[in-house]
Amino acid sequence: MLVSGSDLMKHAHENGYAVGAFNVNNMEIVQAIIEAAEQTQSPVIMQASQGGLKYAGVEYIAEMAKVAARNASVPVAIHLDHGTDFVQIMQCIRNGFTSVMIDASKHELDKNIEITKNIVEIAHAVGVSAEAELGKIGGTEDDITVDEREATFTDPDEAERFVKETGVDFLAIAVGTAHGPYKGEPKLDFDRIKVIKERLNIPLVLHGSSGVPEDSIRKAVSLGINKINIDTDIRMAFNRAVRKFVEENPDVYDPRKIVGAARKEMTQVIAEKMKMFGSEGKAWK
Repeated sequence: MLVSGSDLMKHAHENGYAVGAFNVNNMEIVQAIIEAAEQTQSPVIMQASQGGLKYAGVEYIAEMAKVAARNASVPVAIHLDHGTDFVQIMQCIRNGFTSVMIDASKHELDKNIEITKNIVEIAHAVGVSAEAELGKIGGTEDDITVDEREATFTDPDEAERFVKETGVDFLAIAVGTAHGPYKGEPKLDFDRIKVIKERLNIPLVLHGSSGVPEDSIRKAVSLGINKINIDTDIRMAFNRAVRKFVEENPDVYDPRKIVGAARKEMTQVIAEKMKMFGSEGKAWK
């Protein structure tokens, strides 16, 4: 059930829910994502950041994800998260990613449009969907850091021009979330989400969603968010489960048992997110 990101996003956009996009770094995370998707019968996106690809390698990530997708009974897309390097984006496309994100949000609007349009044209030529970002989302995502003072919300007028000139399939918008753990409770700009959705009428993406309260997530989805990125919550579940297992089983040295406990914890966390996003039962055959 390997599909393009645009297939998933179109279905979510038309049916009023959000697809969970979960970052993968190793085999156990891939397995946890697919198991949770199977349990909840949710369409799902497995995505890899530039840091994840440097750690595991493009080929390893791609092959693990493709094996998982081929054996899944739910629709699965494989996506590059926050791609800033042209060569790496091309490597992902060559290795079977069905969706890529070009993140040129650090540039001024005209340059962001120029870079994004180029990637969109290349991706579309080979049947791969493309995501981009407008506005600057604060926090740290692997090797990409945006200071709080540099974070800026997405302007609806600029968003309308951006989508029209680039032809991007779905757009990540800055509306108050941040990458990494939150020090306080994030305050989302729901009015901005509503306006942008009405103006663009395309799938919208919410980055930095780990730690955002459930009621805020559900409201954002009701206003038109169709893809929600989760990474930090998965990492924290992994850390929590491994620490607990080692403390309770100090004599166990089998990595399968140690990391197996983390896989179980991650599966539970991911399944809960899918239910929160409204994707439960939305898988199609």
